[in-house]
Amino acid sequence: MVIFMVTAQQVKELRDQTGVGMMDCKKALQETDGDLTAAIDWLRTRGLAKAAKKAGRVAAEGLVGVKVDGTRGAIVEVNSETDFVARNEQFQGIVGAVSTLALDADGDAGKLSEMPYPGTGRSVSSELSEAIAKIGENMTLRRTATLSVTDGVIGSYVHNSVQPGMGRLGVIVALESTGDKEALAALGKQLAMHIANTKPLSVSPDDIDQDVVARERAIFAEQARESGKPAEIIDKMVEGRVRKFYEEVTLLAQVFVIDGENKVGDVVKAAEKDVGAPITVKGFTCYALGEGIEKEEADFAAEVAATAGV
Repeated sequence: MVIFMVTAQQVKELRDQTGVGMMDCKKALQETDGDLTAAIDWLRTRGLAKAAKKAGRVAAEGLVGVKVDGTRGAIVEVNSETDFVARNEQFQGIVGAVSTLALDADGDAGKLSEMPYPGTGRSVSSELSEAIAKIGENMTLRRTATLSVTDGVIGSYVHNSVQPGMGRLGVIVALESTGDKEALAALGKQLAMHIANTKPLSVSPDDIDQDVVARERAIFAEQARESGKPAEIIDKMVEGRVRKFYEEVTLLAQVFVIDGENKVGDVVKAAEKDVGAPITVKGFTCYALGEGIEKEEADFAAEVAATAGV
């Protein structure tokens, strides 16, 4: 069997027209002896060109999936274009499977994309391409994170859940402790619910991004200077605003939303009596569906004009 020799320029031209990956483009050209039109049809018959065309559309809906297995927890965000697809059983099955695989992906979305998808012989990314072709919407594996403890629990919470472990917002929180795991798990669930409500930036001031602090400090300083007060007063004003900032955005310094009175750090300390051992909040991750994705604003008039050839 003679294999047609494909040039890099041919692969580039086919990729530009279809958006399909280079290896699939090369295969299509080899199978069609370099005929560009036939190669496009070859890709379309396999759903690849269709999937690639749809992959240019903004996917800001979908589901956040959470999976906890003993002392390990994972969270993923898989996006679709519409909430309708998020209610699709096939899509939900994909999110559930990907959430489980994410336990071993170490928070690396690229690694997760290349992991074998159960029962198909395909990778996660290839399974998503298959689903795009069947369901008819763009889908993307956007991000993932994992947490683990040596001895303790991973607390979790999913808001607006459509199935166990998947919804529009998810949280995992890691609690390290040698104490009673049932009592620790109850605390973990409450902390996860609190995090979902307040969305803190870090556990404590010690682990907050210093670039964020510097930016806030600069804003506070500029605001204070506009007051016209002496420099030493301005410095005190800035430090006061920074302390208040920490109270607002760091988990342990926030007021616990469940009782509305005590600081989270005090709640954790008090829980040590029930747990029977010290408790350390090692970390948390909170994903809200579609946060940070710029959604396209539909121009209906432009769409009508384009369709009419105006």
